[in-house]
Amino acid sequence: MDRSMKPLDVVYGTVLDSSARQRVLRNTYALLALSMVPTVLGAWLGVSMGFSFFAGSPMLGFALFMGISFAFFFGIEKFKNSGVGVLLLLGFTFFMGLMLSRMLGAVLGLSNGASLIATAFGGTAVVFGAMATLASTIKRDLSSMGKWLFVGTLVILLAAVANIWLHMTALALTISALAVVIFSAFILYDLKRVIDGGETNYVVATLAIYLDVYNVFTSLLQLLTAFGGSDD
Repeated sequence: MDRSMKPLDVVYGTVLDSSARQRVLRNTYALLALSMVPTVLGAWLGVSMGFSFFAGSPMLGFALFMGISFAFFFGIEKFKNSGVGVLLLLGFTFFMGLMLSRMLGAVLGLSNGASLIATAFGGTAVVFGAMATLASTIKRDLSSMGKWLFVGTLVILLAAVANIWLHMTALALTISALAVVIFSAFILYDLKRVIDGGETNYVVATLAIYLDVYNVFTSLLQLLTAFGGSDD
């Protein structure tokens, strides 16, 4: 009797696991969409107020930005299983919108600034859609990508910090191009982890994917501005 029931138990467990993964994925997509609201609000408020985060001291601004970001990360991780974690995530996305406002303000000062932002947004949507489709169809395990993507992120971060003093346009463009590639791959990696059950908390999953999307958008916008910005 027990042996005859065991296959049913296995199948039933598989169905439950699949259902749980789909629920985490749906909640992740929903919270990711919701997170765009405070991001847009923060960006709009920052542009309206002329928000500048220690523009006169880029290194100090960078240090404070990292400190505030990691404080949010700590809080989100600590409260990831409660509504507080969701509120902290939305607060973080508002903060990221504020941080984005300086770039947006500069781009909007160009004659084709609005179209550049729209193009960057559209390009980010295409990248996200492509990576989401690939994550849902690819069968192979992508967990080994994580360490290489982490190393690539460290290289980008160190290069960006160095360029605070170097002010090299070529290096800045190289960083942006690499960031588009690496964070596009991160979207695939992070979504695949949710689909495969490697990430079971939708708040943490949303934070990771939000950062991927944010970096793809800002990097695309920097590239588009550098090559297609017009003052006319």
